[in-house]
Amino acid sequence: MNIKILCLGKTKQKFVKEGISEYEKRLSKYIKIDWMIIPDVKLCGSNDINIIKEKEAERILGNLSESAYIIALDENGKALSSKKFAELFRKKFSFRKEIIFVIGGVYGLSKRITSKADLVLSFSNFTFTHQIIRLLLTEQIYRTFTIIKGKKYHY
Repeated sequence: MNIKILCLGKTKQKFVKEGISEYEKRLSKYIKIDWMIIPDVKLCGSNDINIIKEKEAERILGNLSESAYIIALDENGKALSSKKFAELFRKKFSFRKEIIFVIGGVYGLSKRITSKADLVLSFSNFTFTHQIIRLLLTEQIYRTFTIIKGKKYHY
């Protein structure tokens, strides 16, 4: 199984980078995460939010594999508990070669991306920045593997 996280723009906050690095280190005994960082589109006079989301969708679509299981992170997606997420990994992803998580930019994801996804996932009713969600996703992937392997991380 190959896990990729596709996101727009570089991770800027130091504490987010450090947190991601910590969970990647912990994950190294189970799996390696490949990051695909795509340049985001800036808001300017000729761009409105919908135009930006569509331009970013073009960039994202060019990096999605037809054979991969695509999980789009979106505030309107399905909410799962950590245990249900681990069960999803155990059942659905064991036969898939590649899983791609897609995190939108500042304004979220275009409907073109969420409609193409195999699963649209919400982390909470709260809204998180696209930077913070990278850390939360990395932690949840680590938590998933500890649940699957029966390690004492999730209580």
